[in-house]
Amino acid sequence: QVQLVESGGGLVQPGGSLRLSCAASGIINEYHHIGWFRQAPGKEREGVSAFDTSNDSTYYADSVKGRFTISRDNTGNMVYLQMNNLKPEDSGVYYCAATTAWIARKLEGALYDYWGQGTQVTISS
Repeated sequence: QVQLVESGGGLVQPGGSLRLSCAASGIINEYHHIGWFRQAPGKEREGVSAFDTSNDSTYYADSVKGRFTISRDNTGNMVYLQMNNLKPEDSGVYYCAATTAWIARKLEGALYDYWGQGTQVTISS
């Protein structure tokens, strides 16, 4: 059974940092891409970052480049999103997602098959 479980969300002040974690099971050796997406109230879901396991490439939305870093451990069981210099517009529910297919549009959420339940991130003073 595929399971993605996010953790690490919380409330931080602008300029602060958070590290989100995603524990993956059931597809450890099968997923081709794993990524982070977020959704703020009243807004569409946005692709934040993705990891391509075929070549260890990483992808970022323009809005987070230079501030966020995606990584995973050697087993592939854990995927992380280090978020620095956080801004109020980074607030939202963050989801971990994975797909077993190769996809060209790495930050297109509709192309991902498996999703976690999400973790809330709030940036506010």
